[in-house]
Amino acid sequence: MRKLPSVLARMLTSGTSASPGLPDMSEGQSPIHVNNVRSKLRDIVGASTNWRDHVQAMQERKALHTLLAKRQEDLPPRRMKDSYLEVILPLGSQPEIREKYLNVYNSVRFGRILEDLDSLGVLICYTHTKQEMQQRSPLSIVTALVDKINLCQKIIRPDCDIKFTGNVSWVGKTSMEVRMHMLQQHDGDYSPVLDATFVMVARDPENKRPAFVNPLIPESPEEEEIFKQGELNKLKRIEFSTASLLKMAPTAEERNIVHDIFLNTLDTRTVSFRSRKLPPSSVWMEDAKLKGLEICHPEERNIFNRIFGGFLMRKAFELGWATACSYGGSRPFIVSVDDIMFQKPVEVGSLLMLSGQVCYTEKNYIQIRVHSEVYNANTKEHHTTNIFHFTFISENEVPQVVPKTYGESMLYLDGKRHFTAVMKDI
Repeated sequence: MRKLPSVLARMLTSGTSASPGLPDMSEGQSPIHVNNVRSKLRDIVGASTNWRDHVQAMQERKALHTLLAKRQEDLPPRRMKDSYLEVILPLGSQPEIREKYLNVYNSVRFGRILEDLDSLGVLICYTHTKQEMQQRSPLSIVTALVDKINLCQKIIRPDCDIKFTGNVSWVGKTSMEVRMHMLQQHDGDYSPVLDATFVMVARDPENKRPAFVNPLIPESPEEEEIFKQGELNKLKRIEFSTASLLKMAPTAEERNIVHDIFLNTLDTRTVSFRSRKLPPSSVWMEDAKLKGLEICHPEERNIFNRIFGGFLMRKAFELGWATACSYGGSRPFIVSVDDIMFQKPVEVGSLLMLSGQVCYTEKNYIQIRVHSEVYNANTKEHHTTNIFHFTFISENEVPQVVPKTYGESMLYLDGKRHFTAVMKDI
């Protein structure tokens, strides 16, 4: 058996927290059962449980406009521990709920974990913004971005209880960063599995305009550091977006990489720029993709009667996993999820088209980009809704993916940027 890369070895043996130095906020907290998270969210916003009543429920929310704050200064500040929540997924103590989370390898489906993280992130933000005198929240809080999810365990066991914890870690005017952690019980102790950072935005009751949220006050040096990191994360996102290859030319180093690939694929038997030859142990990028289609039924709607963001993440992850599996020829393991931008909501009834592409490879690693768009059958128009980035690791070294066109070369460089950023965090 080949020696596994060092990061996979760390994932297999990690028994220490991926986030040392975090303040303990659990005092006096009663854990919430994972099945109660969505029902709590429906109660907070007054969402209907019946699809046929959804229009009336949304009409009733319009009256909540008067409860919105005119300025952020009018809202009472909150502490980090005010939004702290614990959620239990009792896979060990309640075997009857296992089936939903089980995959064919007898481990936990990571796509289901993405759904639970998305719901928990929203509930944490509603806990941060809760006003004691208000029965229902006037805010529509939605996921804007999954900044990163880094895993420190290779396999999530299906027969041991899981605990999610999280709190608001940074606040802007209308946005909130949420840091969440997932732990799994082994021999009576909880060991870390992953850390996740989501960014949520608050909007008015009709989900049309931004709305102010309560400011956040750090109470200790540790919390000051967490808050400062949230500000740095925001600046990094701005910097990354500004340097996007959709806006800016590649760097000199990146241009050299693309040209080297071009030279390495030229057919030396001809004197032609168009004659290309695939190097050994390589795959053309155009041959390293999979596509999928989902009909968005009411069953998958969120509390605002759009398609649930966690469902979109699960479907994108599963296509990304299948793309990595078919490319590498063996079972891939997720290492990191990063930079998932929710650009446009997906309406119930949409045709959701997903495209998974291997965009960068290095040794045992496979960087996958999943593009999702909705297709309107009446107007024949396509609109991008999300871009997903997943980093997988295979137990065997994988072929090198090779771009042929300029557009594929930009995909390759973008994948390399995301992969490099992930490796810095691990």
